[in-house]
Amino acid sequence: MPGGIYRINQKMLNQYREETFSSHPSNLGAIMANTVAQSLNIPAFIVDPVTTDEMIAEARISGVSGIHRRSRSHALNIKYTVRKTVRKHNIPEDDNQFIAAHLGSGFSIAAVLNGKIIDVNDALLGMGPFSIERAGSLPLWGILNLIFDNKMTLDDAVEKFSHESGLLGYLGTRDFQEIERSAESNKETRQIVSAMEYQISKEIGAMYSVLNGQVQGLILTGGLAHSKTLVENLQSRLSYIDSFYIYPGSFESEALAEGARIAMSNSEMVREYA
Repeated sequence: MPGGIYRINQKMLNQYREETFSSHPSNLGAIMANTVAQSLNIPAFIVDPVTTDEMIAEARISGVSGIHRRSRSHALNIKYTVRKTVRKHNIPEDDNQFIAAHLGSGFSIAAVLNGKIIDVNDALLGMGPFSIERAGSLPLWGILNLIFDNKMTLDDAVEKFSHESGLLGYLGTRDFQEIERSAESNKETRQIVSAMEYQISKEIGAMYSVLNGQVQGLILTGGLAHSKTLVENLQSRLSYIDSFYIYPGSFESEALAEGARIAMSNSEMVREYA
């Protein structure tokens, strides 16, 4: 379903508990909010969840019949930082195109057209660059060999590719500050980090093509946007993009608060989950 503000209902709660569309800590948000709301007899809402789906038809086709690309991203932070950029720089709300890259423990790199995420890598499992702990896109032959040679179960494979890969798999740590310090003197570490930057830039380039090269700029957000070195290296690789908007960290709390204010002042903006 498209992004926006949704009133929490029983169907939504059931699907979060059953992990119908994803297994992710954010599934707890609606469940916790509903518990608090019921105790106080007040309404509760969710805003731009992980499974926000606004992808265009072409973006869904994978190349294998029966397998579809899924829209699972850091939609809440991406859509909020786009709105933040539009407001701050007086860009038309109904006529804008951005590439937005959320760089945290997982990466979401999205083509955003007039506030809608029309294409994005699957940030939870598969597609896109490798990240702090996730594998990203992989050679199929390597995946098949790894799974069959090691007799891995589905749960084993999911854990391997979503929590034990990326920088953690190569370097043994999730601490990016530690990794950057090591990269100053360790050639192998620097090469791994450079490979990650290369893959991030390549995915951003793909989204640039999705938007036909017509973008107001690139938004960089998430925890890794705190890294001056990473940001400068990406700017150097992506010099063909005119404008960069940097928002280090995540703005999920601000985005949720904004959504709640809108919901309470304009009920027509609230969607019903069905």
